[in-house]
Amino acid sequence: MPQHRDDALEDEMLIARAAWLYYVGGLNQEAAAKRLGITRARVNKLLQDARETGVVSITINPTNVGLLPVEDAIRDKFGLDFCICTPALGFDRNGGEARDILKDFAFRAVGAAAAAHLRSHLAEREDAVIGTGWGRTLQQMTLQLAGVRAPRARFISVMGSLTANSAYNPFEVVHAFARATGGEGFVLPVPFIADSVEDRKVLLAQRSVQQALQLGRSASVAYISIGELTEDSLLRRQKMLTAEEVVELRAAGAVGDTNGIFFDDDGHAVDHPLNQRTLALGLGELRKANAVGLIAGQSKLRAAHAFLKSGAGKGLIIDGDTALLLVKQI
Repeated sequence: MPQHRDDALEDEMLIARAAWLYYVGGLNQEAAAKRLGITRARVNKLLQDARETGVVSITINPTNVGLLPVEDAIRDKFGLDFCICTPALGFDRNGGEARDILKDFAFRAVGAAAAAHLRSHLAEREDAVIGTGWGRTLQQMTLQLAGVRAPRARFISVMGSLTANSAYNPFEVVHAFARATGGEGFVLPVPFIADSVEDRKVLLAQRSVQQALQLGRSASVAYISIGELTEDSLLRRQKMLTAEEVVELRAAGAVGDTNGIFFDDDGHAVDHPLNQRTLALGLGELRKANAVGLIAGQSKLRAAHAFLKSGAGKGLIIDGDTALLLVKQI
């Protein structure tokens, strides 16, 4: 075995040991450092690595974070089965540093809350079919499933999975869920967006694609992210949309997307060629697949409101700061 593989395994073991001593054994960082024969600073770094890599995941009871009235208002307004809000930090969103803190916190917080929801779902249904989207929030969600075992669960991407290589593309996300839980992972083996309407028809006619779509439609729950239509959106940063297409979509009234379906302020799919080339479950199909929308970040406020109007989601998990802004608009 190459030396770097040995080093990597040694690091993984050290991370796990530090996490066990600190979180389970109840030792403080100084005591853990003495037990492991390393510095306290090294223990601090190991504990940070344990959280970031998913060795340790933290679950907090959402009923105690103080936003129950907000959750009730959003749920009742949009006819949701449930709404979960993470704690609000309350920073001034106009400050640059505060914006950065809120953005990073929102992804982690919503990912953790969604992972807790999935834990409960898998505890009730060991053979659950879980639909997955893509994005930074879904990636964070996969890192919060330490200790979850669900070998009979099936995870299926509900959108074309052949996209840019990153930790949060559909292919990587679905297999990260499968690795974390011991379940099976399935993907929609086509591009996210076909080159033409004709290409989309040909791809959809493939038996493997039809089978994957049917599995996605049968999901007991599907976790999907909501994207804003800006230059900072994931679709733009992954170069899956051109600057010209963003301009065209805005001109058509689009304010956001989910699963590659671009919608307007009323939650209706806009009249644009991209909506005819996307290979994914549509808004109506997402509703039948018990879709749960994941909203992380105040930049997604307008898109979040529009998505909720679409009726595509049966549930919502949203960061508290964005939820407080949203509830003022309804």
